[in-house]
Amino acid sequence: MSGVINYVSCGALWLGLAAKTPDLVRHPRDPYLRAICTVLGLAGACFLLGAAPTVGAINRLSGVPNLAAPLTYASIIAYSAASQVLVVHWRGGARVRHVARRWVAAYTLVVVGIGVTFALGDAPVERRTDLDTYYATTPFIAEMIVLYLVGHLVAVSVTTVLSLRWAREVDGWLRAGMVVLGLGSLCGAGYSVTKLTAVVARWCGGDWSELSTDVSPVAAGLGAMLISVGILTPLAGPRLAQWWRSWHTYARLAPLERELDDLLTRHSLRLPRPRWASPTTLLMWRQTSIHNALGHLDAFFDRSRYERVHEAALQATGDKEHAEAAAWAAVIAAAARAQHAGGTPVPAAGGAFALGEGAAGREERGEAAGPPPFEAAWAATWPVAAERAGAPSPGGIPSPGGGSVFGRLGDGVPGPAVLVRIAQALDSAESPGGASQGACGGTTPSGAA
Repeated sequence: MSGVINYVSCGALWLGLAAKTPDLVRHPRDPYLRAICTVLGLAGACFLLGAAPTVGAINRLSGVPNLAAPLTYASIIAYSAASQVLVVHWRGGARVRHVARRWVAAYTLVVVGIGVTFALGDAPVERRTDLDTYYATTPFIAEMIVLYLVGHLVAVSVTTVLSLRWAREVDGWLRAGMVVLGLGSLCGAGYSVTKLTAVVARWCGGDWSELSTDVSPVAAGLGAMLISVGILTPLAGPRLAQWWRSWHTYARLAPLERELDDLLTRHSLRLPRPRWASPTTLLMWRQTSIHNALGHLDAFFDRSRYERVHEAALQATGDKEHAEAAAWAAVIAAAARAQHAGGTPVPAAGGAFALGEGAAGREERGEAAGPPPFEAAWAATWPVAAERAGAPSPGGIPSPGGGSVFGRLGDGVPGPAVLVRIAQALDSAESPGGASQGACGGTTPSGAA
């Protein structure tokens, strides 16, 4: 047997240990972290010591046939005790330390019993993979084998029951971790059960050694993987979820940054994109770039444009968030176009509909109050395209120092959620044509975010 399963399982567990070691260094007195790291370290040691090449090396270097067996069994029992201590700390309560000490004391006695029975027994023939069944009828060695298998079975059974029972009392990532840990412990129980079955068959004169040499390592390896994932899930899950949300928001803001790209480049308002950065850092970088551009465009924001687009969208859809995003998108697109043109207002196209005409003027002509039907139709489907097309603004583009949507923009910068909706509005305005002419020049494919 090459021991590949053992070494892969050991590597997976010690990889989890490496992920938690920095936290343990920062908080060395945290009993919860110490229990986690102990479980991961001992579980990996069990697989390392149980691999056939490692067994041969230990026996050869020590000069004692089968010395690797009690060392492996002792590490399995120590791992079982650490698992119990971890579950106790997870559950908490007033008697955490007392209960943890009881488990440690009980399994310390088991380790001592393994050492004593091995010393009293006689196992002269080296057996690297089937010692459990080969010496199942040898005095004292048989007792050692049963002692470690029963001790391990009890530990993983208790861990399975407690983990799955507690999973019903919690939620979120902790619940997912408890379920996975319980399933991993159940697989670990399969290791002990298959070994014990092979030993009992040997007592009865049968030969089921394949259960011990082939089936049990697979069960142990699968259990190790699940236990490692279960332990790390409550710790890594929230961070991964935050990274996913940050990355998702980062991607959704792409249309808005694309709209402001020329401005950001010409005026050096954007820092270099950080390399090897987390999604959270990338999101902060993109939001900072957008805020820099909006601050630079502050003097070009047209309050009247904002108000009429907001009114049109609100009356057309009844959705305040939709109306706010549509108005901001229209104002930003127009301001970017105006700034790129050197502050000169975009001339009105002949026959263009009057977005600036208010409800009072229409009432004087006997028309219904509210936005004109054509304007309302555009507002219902994000009115950015109409604004970007050059619709006239009655007040023109404001001069620096006045006329912005919220005075000077410093008190009115949209938050992250609003920025995302603005980006959606811009992207939606690009979608009908498949590609649109950006406010500052250049062709942008729709849906590029």
